Amino acid sequence: MRLENKITLITGGAAGIGKATARRFAEEGATVIICDVNAEAGEGTAQVLGDRVVFSQVDVTDRQSVQEWVDDVVAKHSRIDVLVNNAGITRDALLVRVKEGQLVKQMPEEAFDAVIAVNLKGVFNCTQAVAPIMIAQQSGVILNASSVVGLYGNFGQTNYAATKAAVIGMTKTWARELGRYQIRVNAVAPGFILTEMVRNMPEKVLDGMRQKTPLGRLGEPDEIANVYLWLASDEASFVHGATISVDGGIVLGT
Repeated sequence: MRLENKITLITGGAAGIGKATARRFAEEGATVIICDVNAEAGEGTAQVLGDRVVFSQVDVTDRQSVQEWVDDVVAKHSRIDVLVNNAGITRDALLVRVKEGQLVKQMPEEAFDAVIAVNLKGVFNCTQAVAPIMIAQQSGVILNASSVVGLYGNFGQTNYAATKAAVIGMTKTWARELGRYQIRVNAVAPGFILTEMVRNMPEKVLDGMRQKTPLGRLGEPDEIANVYLWLASDEASFVHGATISVDGGIVLGT
């Protein structure tokens, strides 16, 4: 019971890595409050995972919604021990597509803005709301979802790669700013993970992912959740400002 009685917030907790993390944290004794924009999926996940997991519908891009969520948790539990900034989206497209010297297509501004809003501004919103609580209690753990794409870049993911690289920068900055209050801040950079969304991709695409991964397979959501669990626990009490790749040794090609 490595997280016994720890009050934990997990954004984007309705499915995928967020759901797996909620399950592992609950198994280790945490009280887990997940949020998601998808109310149906979030309520279903909370019901499946049991009494230790509750759901709140929150849009991480909406600062008021985030603040109300955090205030409600503090009113009920008096503290927040762990924040996992997991919520994220993709809107993939090439920066520009040119045919016979002519521009034929480009990444829409709306796609860029949407990914920035969720993957970057959402992390900022949630951390800024939670940090004063953790400072007052002189303890806490903040865990941010980056990606190998944030380390290496990836074809067709200008927006996503930008957010995931920026999350690493924010993680390092917050580690410097918040360490004095005994708040640990770290990031995890997953590789290709078999979430529900990825499982529905064409087999040809999945094969390409496997070929780029030296271990020859895709990761499971629990393999990311286990790293979050370790980072949230006292076993990682001197790990601070780090970005841990969990990627099967991936080498991204073009």
